Amino acid sequence: MSKSSLEKNTLDAGADINSGVQAQLDQATSVLKNGGIVAYPTEYCFGLGCNPKNIDALKRLLAIKNRKAEQGVILIAADTDQVNQYAMLSGLTREPEIRASWPGPNTWILPAHDDVSFWVKGLHSGIAMRIPEHNFCLALCNQFGHPIVSTSANRHGQASLLSAQQVEQELGDDLDFIVSLNVGGATKASTIRDAMTGKVLR
Repeated sequence: MSKSSLEKNTLDAGADINSGVQAQLDQATSVLKNGGIVAYPTEYCFGLGCNPKNIDALKRLLAIKNRKAEQGVILIAADTDQVNQYAMLSGLTREPEIRASWPGPNTWILPAHDDVSFWVKGLHSGIAMRIPEHNFCLALCNQFGHPIVSTSANRHGQASLLSAQQVEQELGDDLDFIVSLNVGGATKASTIRDAMTGKVLR
C-alpha cells in the first residue's frame, strides 16, 4: 500500500464526489479493506481511520497516536443503519434530537452492543459515534460498507492537523494513505454528548 502523492484535487465538505476524487476514495477504501490506516479530512481536522473490526489495525492506530486503548475511539458512519451496527439508537429518549443533529459535527455516546470490542469502546459502556457533515467521509463509509474509526490525526496531546500537508510532515511515514482533500468549515472538534443524560462532555 502506498501513501497519496498529495494530488491537487480538492473537495469542499459539501461538494459532490467527482472523477478526480473518486480515485482517492477507491484507494482509501482499498487500504481500509486491507487492514491499513488512512488519514482523511473531517469537518474540522484530519482524522485517522481504520476498520474497527480489525484489531491489529486498531492497535497500530493507537500506537501511532500514543493513545491508550482504555480511552476508546470515535466511529463515523454513513447513516443510522450503520450506527445501529454498533449502538442502540432506536427507542432512546433523545433519538429525535440525535437524528436531527446528523449529519454534523456532533458525536454522541450511545449504548454499545455487547459484542463491541474493548479496542473500540475502551473501558466505557457506551460508544462514541457520529454521522459527519463531510461528503468524503460519508462516501468513504458508504463505499467501505461499514463505520470507520475517526480519531484526530495527531500524536496524543498534540495540536490537530488541518491539512494533508501537515499530516504528511507529522505522520506520513506511519500511514498507508493520506487523502489530499479539504477539511470542512467547522472551527473546533465535534461536540461530544452523552445520549442518556444529555451532558456535554466536550
